Amino acid sequence: MRAADDTAVQRLRTRKHREEKPLALMAPSFAAVAAWCRVDALEARVLQAPEAPIVLLRRAAGAGVAASVAPGNPTLGVMLPYTPLHHLLLADLGEGVVATSGNRSDEPICIEEREALRRLAGIADLFLMHDRPIVRHVDDSVVRVVLGRELVLRRARGYAPLPVRVRDPLPPTLAVGAHLKNTVALGRGREVFLSQHLGDLETVAALQAFEQAIGDLGRLFAMKPERVMADAHPDYLATKHARKSGAQVVCVQHHYAHILACMAENDLSAPVLGVAWDGTGFGTDGTVWGGEFLRVTPDAVERVGHLRLFRLPGGEQAVKEPRRSALGLLHALWGDAVFDRGDLAPVGAFEPVERKALRRMLAGGLQAPLTSSAGRLFDAVASLIGLRQRSRFEGQAAMDLEFALEPGDSDEVYPVKLDALGPGELTRDRTLPLCSVHDESLAFRSPSTMYLFDWAPMIERLLADLAARVPVWEIAAKFHNTLADAIVGVARHVGERRVALSGGCFQNKRLLERTVRQLRDAGFHPYWHQRVPPNDGGIALGQAVAAARVHKPHSPS
Repeated sequence: MRAADDTAVQRLRTRKHREEKPLALMAPSFAAVAAWCRVDALEARVLQAPEAPIVLLRRAAGAGVAASVAPGNPTLGVMLPYTPLHHLLLADLGEGVVATSGNRSDEPICIEEREALRRLAGIADLFLMHDRPIVRHVDDSVVRVVLGRELVLRRARGYAPLPVRVRDPLPPTLAVGAHLKNTVALGRGREVFLSQHLGDLETVAALQAFEQAIGDLGRLFAMKPERVMADAHPDYLATKHARKSGAQVVCVQHHYAHILACMAENDLSAPVLGVAWDGTGFGTDGTVWGGEFLRVTPDAVERVGHLRLFRLPGGEQAVKEPRRSALGLLHALWGDAVFDRGDLAPVGAFEPVERKALRRMLAGGLQAPLTSSAGRLFDAVASLIGLRQRSRFEGQAAMDLEFALEPGDSDEVYPVKLDALGPGELTRDRTLPLCSVHDESLAFRSPSTMYLFDWAPMIERLLADLAARVPVWEIAAKFHNTLADAIVGVARHVGERRVALSGGCFQNKRLLERTVRQLRDAGFHPYWHQRVPPNDGGIALGQAVAAARVHKPHSPS
């Protein structure tokens, strides 16, 4: 449909049950893209590269694109035609179109005619059939230019299954990835072949696509894995699939896999300080991790720091409702008194009957797991400053917070408090034997000191700014700056000069750029992702790399 037709775009959203998540555009030419967006030289090169990805570009003033294509979003995801059919259609139409995938929300794309006619009934008015069959599900890749180089956010067409070269030789290994943004990988020798983006494993169709991708990779590279690497979360469908494989299964903690993926892509050997910030990952202590500092040594891994814990009332529901994360954050500060603060946006967003249930959850820890998640901290702040109380898609609240940085900027920071916990204050991390085979070489070793990033002074000052009616863009800027400064502070204490940044939070352009710049200014050597996503799309690579560390000696604590 035409990119400028707001009515048609709204109709598509209704039919696909895709309320606010941005839609991609296909432009007939580079000149059309330049009329829509501000494009620098590197973005132009990536846009016109053989991989032909969707590139996230800054929307230009007066761009002739319907507001409903990317509501509230200052960027547009744009690509150029990459098949003869695209060129013919766009040349005939003479203007840009919305180019969305042939699927319902959260399902894999259709690749067979009968499947398309059945699953897309009520979405598409017409179907253009072709005499060439589609062999496998492959989405468009998504790229953003950050720090003068491309950052792949979704690795699929054009990039997969190109191998990643690794330092240590691997036995024939299958890595089944994470639950969200799933990819799978095969490793052998010094190469890891990462599949295309498969999506979230939350439907029967998605699980079928996941199993097909594993079979396709095995046949393509004529390999039968001797070992299967999986996430440590016991309920992930990918982990359950691994248990049924009949092969040796080894669990890899989620954030450890993030850091190993970043190390592999940047050809880094240990020791390295890894900063793994994302929304959710199963921790070795049974809590929900997501704001982690991990020291990876040649023979072990240590959790040397994390964000201060707070509770998520309603558990998974808090991922969809930033107001719940904010309530848990404030409860950690003020206890039960938070429910008397109806003047605050997240508290006032609940009805009295809801507050009563939430009060019980937080008081007793019932259905309110503890988390160190940086992603949920982003959600909480977005809720506190009134940007979003409910999310329509994953990461929306954090995106709102990043986009709020307009129209101004600031180098100011909130107070940063780092607490050093000694051996007497630490509870020993334990790696839970969740899979059929557990190997102690992948266990966490207790550090001598753990550094706790206490966000309390930051939140208290942020609330004071909010009460003083400081502009939202300025609060958002100070929040991002403070997180970057906290990372540098922990790095100084830990002392490792090489710092690897991974996890979905580092898709945030401001956070990544500020952190890299601050680390460099402090004398550190930061590393981040380029052709492997920092989000969970890179987990399978990290899991595969972990296979090379299984039989390395593990030093005693």
